[in-house]
Amino acid sequence: MQSLPILYSFRRCPYAMRARLALAYAGIAVELREVALKNKPPELLAISPKATVPVLQLPEGQVLSESLDIMHWALAQHDPDHWRQHPEPTQVLIAWNDGDFKHQLDRYKYADRFPQHPASHYRQQGALFLAKLEHCLVGQAYLCGNHCSLADVAIFPFIRQFAAVDANWFGLSGYSGVQAWLAKWVDSGLFAKIMQKYPIWHLDSEVIGLPEWQFTPQKTV
Repeated sequence: MQSLPILYSFRRCPYAMRARLALAYAGIAVELREVALKNKPPELLAISPKATVPVLQLPEGQVLSESLDIMHWALAQHDPDHWRQHPEPTQVLIAWNDGDFKHQLDRYKYADRFPQHPASHYRQQGALFLAKLEHCLVGQAYLCGNHCSLADVAIFPFIRQFAAVDANWFGLSGYSGVQAWLAKWVDSGLFAKIMQKYPIWHLDSEVIGLPEWQFTPQKTV
């Protein structure tokens, strides 16, 4: 039996980012397997036919193939800053992020693939979510209050991606609360930890264990 959970991940994927954020925050050691999305290893395909990352294979054999499931599992093991508080508003915001906002983000980022509208149209539609987050951040440090919640962690990687499509526009957009919130996450030690670069994994690769996550849970930003 494997000794550590195995995490199949792709460094730049926002879904994988939020899973790694939760695992690192919870101090859970994993064996990391960084994959190439254009050449997915058969070991990943064997346990998750849809082969999207992240995928977490637990030592007892259970496979978690959705990023939110991985996050909830990690927080069930250890949640020192109580990220699971505010469940109802958290669910509403994450559903919007993972639904319509992600739909618009993909079209904004790859507008040449969706010529039905110019990039500015998709940006405008996505910005409706930014306006909602801006409203949430009025008078408080995080999306659901003055303490970090699952919503902040699950949404932040996608806002980072949206902001990077046109950094000049984002800087002039007037969403000062979202800008400050995003900058705080980008500059955090937790984010730096989960964004370290590792080589692509192959069956004969040296095992990349991340035991430093164990017993050293990372504090919320």
